Amino acid sequence: MDSAVVVGVDGSEAALAAVRLAAAEAARRHRPLRVVHAFIWPSLHSPFTPGTEGPADGGLRGQAHQLVTAAVDEAQTTAPGLRVTGEIVDGAPTAVLLQASDDAALVVLGDRGLGGFTALVVGSVAVTVAAHARCPVLVARGTADPQGPIVVGVDGSDVSRRAVEFAVQTAAFRGATVVATHAYRHPASTGPGDMQPLVYDESQLQAEEERALAESITGLTDRYPEVTIRRESVRGRAPKVLTEASRTAQLLVVGGQGRGELTGLLLGSVSRSMLHHSHCPVAVVRGDGVGPPPGG
Repeated sequence: MDSAVVVGVDGSEAALAAVRLAAAEAARRHRPLRVVHAFIWPSLHSPFTPGTEGPADGGLRGQAHQLVTAAVDEAQTTAPGLRVTGEIVDGAPTAVLLQASDDAALVVLGDRGLGGFTALVVGSVAVTVAAHARCPVLVARGTADPQGPIVVGVDGSDVSRRAVEFAVQTAAFRGATVVATHAYRHPASTGPGDMQPLVYDESQLQAEEERALAESITGLTDRYPEVTIRRESVRGRAPKVLTEASRTAQLLVVGGQGRGELTGLLLGSVSRSMLHHSHCPVAVVRGDGVGPPPGG
């Protein structure tokens, strides 16, 4: 069976938005959709309730079946003809979704679920899955501009390169343009003899940044000739630059960890910031970045 697009559901409105996004993405990629609900009650080891004819989770499991059925119906309405399956898996949401990511093409989540604190901009499950998943993770948040480009953050790292490849591959499925965006700042002084911010050559710095940006898409134009790729070098902090770019984008793609970030961090500061502040859906790419090819 083809690697599926997996979407986690919990009955929340955010999860239904994720279902619609996942269904559309699965249809574009010619992949089946697997709707997964993590059923945590058995892990609480609750005993049978006295005076009842079944276990304490009986009614809750019935509700779980109902929400999975509703999610499957929503997916089939969004993408008629799509192969959709629904499944209830015993376990905590994070553990269930991370296990599902082992052989998934893509995991799709809502930015917040039931029981999330309203003060949190993005839920802990989305952050944790994005940090640990074995495949790209797509988080439904904000409002996508269907006519906008796919914006991908570029910083020259290997993970960034994989994020660019995922963005271009996704653009090929969607018929979209890619804007490869590189945010840069002036060189920092690290010692008494180092170049100070007022001394460096701005034009030379920009040329070097443009060169690094061009290298990030090397070979992709040949592999995806149907995709238009624009390059933008913008002076400024990456979170601010990408947040602003997301206002008119249909999708924002970032690497899970960028150049210069501590190797112990499983989710970099830029990707975490985008999960909290992007104005459109966000894809976080880690591992091999693009998942298996269609039909694989």
